[in-house]
Amino acid sequence: QAQLVESGGGVVQAGDSLRLTCKASRRPYRTYAMGWFRQTPGKEREFVAAITWSGYTTDYTDSVRGRFVISKDVMANSIYLQMNSLRPDDTAIYYCALTKGERIAEQEEYQDWGQGTQVTVTS
Repeated sequence: QAQLVESGGGVVQAGDSLRLTCKASRRPYRTYAMGWFRQTPGKEREFVAAITWSGYTTDYTDSVRGRFVISKDVMANSIYLQMNSLRPDDTAIYYCALTKGERIAEQEEYQDWGQGTQVTVTS
């Protein structure tokens, strides 16, 4: 079971950019994909983006498509989330996770989770 550590969160103004990093403690084993999710107080955790570990298939939730870009570095056991044109409604704790399943937008498919990193976007 790989340990996942997120970093890169912070407080920014609307329109700014941030880049989140998720690093696995070891090479993900039999991992189909890694993804980013986010959660705000009082709301359920929601899917943000995912990328397959082999190949370059990506998926995004509609609200971030065109603004966020997910990428990976398999040699570094890491994925990234470049967040551009940030909006106040992007404020959340962002979690990364990995899955052996193919339904990469479904959080029930994910087995291992990081502790999260806070992103706050002010207006």
